[in-house]
Amino acid sequence: MAPAVRALRGATTVDVDTPDHIEERVVALLDTLIERNGVDHEDLISILFTATEDVVSTFPATAARKSGLGDVPLICARELSIEGGTPMCIRVMVHLTTERTRDELHHVYLEGARGLRDDLPD
Repeated sequence: MAPAVRALRGATTVDVDTPDHIEERVVALLDTLIERNGVDHEDLISILFTATEDVVSTFPATAARKSGLGDVPLICARELSIEGGTPMCIRVMVHLTTERTRDELHHVYLEGARGLRDDLPD
C-alpha cells in the first residue's frame, strides 16, 4: 500500500498547571502515540494541540519542541469550553504519512482523558 496522509488523535490531563508537569504529560502522550504506531520522525507532517481554558502556564507545543520535535510544524489552540467537559485537558492531532490503514492506527488517551473515547479499541 502506498503511504497516505492520516491523523492520530490523543489526549491527556494534567494534575497541576505547571510547565514541568505539562511537559511531562505531553511528552508521555506523544511518545506513546509514536511508539504504539511505529511512527518515524520523518513521517510527521504537523501537530495540533488544544488545551482547556484552565491550562495557562505554558504551550503544549513547547514540550514537544523540547522533546525533539522542533522541526515539525506545531500549533496550539484553545479547546471549547463545554459544560461537563474534561478539565485540565490537552488534546492532540498528529498528521503523518503512513502505510497503515485507519483501522490499524492506535489513538491514545491517557490519565483523566481515558474515558473521552472509550469507543476506540486499545
